[in-house]
Amino acid sequence: MGHSRPTRWEYETCRPERDETKKEATDPKALLNEYGRDGWEFVDTIDYTGGGTKYLVFRRPAETGERT
Repeated sequence: MGHSRPTRWEYETCRPERDETKKEATDPKALLNEYGRDGWEFVDTIDYTGGGTKYLVFRRPAETGERT
């Protein structure tokens, strides 16, 4: 019985735009679509303590043999 190799992932993060109140200033839809066109899948956010999004987290399968 053969064993399949687990999927290897690479990750990317980006910060959503903020206004002077440190809250998200714009809808991130265009940014999400841009990353999606490049093969990135949105998976989670990293939030500030007390609210607000600090980073958007994306992943995509790593190329074979690639180590990042």
